[in-house]
Amino acid sequence: MTHRLRPFFTIFILAAASAALCAGPGQSRPAAGAEKRESIFDRNVVLVKPLMTEIPVVPRLCDSLALEKKRVSVGDCELYVEEEGRGTPLVLVNGGPGGTHHYFHPWFGRTADFARVIYYDQRGCGLSDYNPGPDGYTVEQAVADLDAVRNALGIEKWAVLGYSYGGFLAQYYATKYPERLAGLVLLGAVPGMWVEMKPTRQYDFLSPEEQARIRDIGQEITEGAAERQWPPEKTMALRVYNNHLNGDWKRQHVFKPSPEKLARKALYEWIFDLKNNFRSGISKSQDLVDLTGAFDRFPVPTLICEGKWDLTWNTDKPEILAGNHPGAKLVVFEKAGHAVYDEEPEAFFAALQDFVVRLPAVSPAALASYKSTATEWDRLRRSSPLYYIRAAGFGRAGLTELAKAYKREWCDTLKDWPDFGKLGFAQYETANYAEGLQIFELMERAAENKQNASTKALALIWQGHMLDLLGRRAEAVARYKTVVDMNIKDTWKHSTYGLQYEVSAYSRERMEKPFVRVENKEKAP
Repeated sequence: MTHRLRPFFTIFILAAASAALCAGPGQSRPAAGAEKRESIFDRNVVLVKPLMTEIPVVPRLCDSLALEKKRVSVGDCELYVEEEGRGTPLVLVNGGPGGTHHYFHPWFGRTADFARVIYYDQRGCGLSDYNPGPDGYTVEQAVADLDAVRNALGIEKWAVLGYSYGGFLAQYYATKYPERLAGLVLLGAVPGMWVEMKPTRQYDFLSPEEQARIRDIGQEITEGAAERQWPPEKTMALRVYNNHLNGDWKRQHVFKPSPEKLARKALYEWIFDLKNNFRSGISKSQDLVDLTGAFDRFPVPTLICEGKWDLTWNTDKPEILAGNHPGAKLVVFEKAGHAVYDEEPEAFFAALQDFVVRLPAVSPAALASYKSTATEWDRLRRSSPLYYIRAAGFGRAGLTELAKAYKREWCDTLKDWPDFGKLGFAQYETANYAEGLQIFELMERAAENKQNASTKALALIWQGHMLDLLGRRAEAVARYKTVVDMNIKDTWKHSTYGLQYEVSAYSRERMEKPFVRVENKEKAP
């Protein structure tokens, strides 16, 4: 396994594996008679070989639906928008990052009976303009775009439904524009909270054979793209299509999608700006937002919808999200996965209609009070150690600024090894090796708590580096020897410093020859 540190510790994992053989304790299957279609509980293993290099041609569902289609200006670019129905405006914010509005079709046509439903593609996705803007793609830009769509459509207030990653955007939008909200619906939403959660269940129903085939597909597509000069868009679509044919659908669905639906998913539902690094820009900015505590005294009616079998998360996720929205109503759908509207449409749309048609007015005083709360929440998040750590650039200037801001008491609040790692590298950057040594020791403990042997070894290696640079050679050798005895063959890559090594083999080399300082090669700040 190769671990790429970009700049230090972004881990590239081809497939996590822990396939369960049955539903976990306390997890019952959907009711009998509900799954005439193949479901995850059948545990069928289907391996499709060779690689499918063409996707069946199926039309966009939008082409056959009676929708008002337009492009609206959000200032520096135009976004694609569709509308249908009358009533309370209800805008749908799709997931991803990198998904499109298409996967809401045809399901949300039902809402036209009680709402003016608005579909749109986010900037850099689907049929909207691919324009990163001066700061690149960011979540700040995404929520500003969303409000610009509202304004362009002449809507004073609307209900916002956020699905998956779109649920994160909907929540972030709510903290910035609460006065524009008539209601908030969170559907399988990303919590956006820096809290401890149980690990994902998304591999629980994928067999070892399916996981191995999906790994092979990645390699086959990489080779095919190089040999046949496939454009990046086709490469992405083929990856989605082949992965789902080989069981990847089980990660977010209870019931197996039809062949036609799988083709549409690959062709129309996962399209984004590959050239301008849409996903990396969005993810970097999203990582700076901790929504914990953001909705204390939030006066806007909120509905949280969760599928019991949404394997993207574990069983603790619905209550964690609901706990961050004290006034919300939580509804758990017993027979659904991530896409509740697809797998339990009758129950979901009944709950949505009941919520939308009964939305009460929100008092101006309550809104004013919440805006004060949101301002204080934003101030606190921007002053937190994690914000400083995650906002720091990866180049010498960014790490130097992080080292200047650093306070030792920060370490008392940190839990995750990547955060300790970045702080340790900031101390290395500024030649504060004694402090770096202590931080890498804390990184080792964090890795032990996660039972992550490879990361523990990484922390020990960099403890050895700090000791070498401090002239404490015997102690450094002892750290390297511990890693050699661990016999770890994983490879770590530190692109910032131009280093790549197999863990235990590299440590054996360092036992013979001390580490010599290498300089930062990162061009970014």
